[in-house]
Amino acid sequence: MMDDFGLYPREEPFDPLGVMLFKALQVIAFLFFLALLAASPDAKDGKIDSKAEFIITMDWPDNHPDDLDLFVQDPAGNIAWYRRREAGFLTLDRDDRGGANDFIIVNGRKIPSPIREEIVTVRGIVPGEYTVNVSHFQATTGQPVTVNVKVQKLNPSAQVIFDNKLTVDHTGHEKTALRFWLDAEGKVIDVQQRPKSLMETFRNVRANGADIDPKTGVRMPRRE
Repeated sequence: MMDDFGLYPREEPFDPLGVMLFKALQVIAFLFFLALLAASPDAKDGKIDSKAEFIITMDWPDNHPDDLDLFVQDPAGNIAWYRRREAGFLTLDRDDRGGANDFIIVNGRKIPSPIREEIVTVRGIVPGEYTVNVSHFQATTGQPVTVNVKVQKLNPSAQVIFDNKLTVDHTGHEKTALRFWLDAEGKVIDVQQRPKSLMETFRNVRANGADIDPKTGVRMPRRE
């Protein structure tokens, strides 16, 4: 009697074709989800691989209180330094302030870092002249500091193109570690240590000691 008023739900007729289609859609959706997981990068890694063509490192004695800075200029005139950490293909990956606020975090605790090192990477090839300078930003000891500068070409295989020491001895002292030139394929065609002030370049782009090839517009080595 109550069923006459529609109070009890009625069962729909069984449709085997509809059930098969629904199950097939479930399988396709599951396979699509698995494909997305396989194609996506590992979220736990949290890292993005970035290609580097050259790595330039400057280091000085561990625990030294003095603050030294690495300046690198590319053929387009871009300069990577502590106030502009990314310039063109240049990236200042590590800026070391010596004994001033140089810390690392270990287990949530801030402890002084003994390492004295600055690193610049070159992440693309621009043909022409690159200049690598060292600046003695703050001399707290009043004593000369020995600095080691190394340039490594990373592709297609690791190759050291420069590894040498120099000395700076007072606040504001700037020295050219090296100048090197690349061709269009990224091959090192020359390495020199002829001085060139990048501090002066900030004030006057013409007073930088660079030589321009009038045909290509590329900074090229000057023979002396």
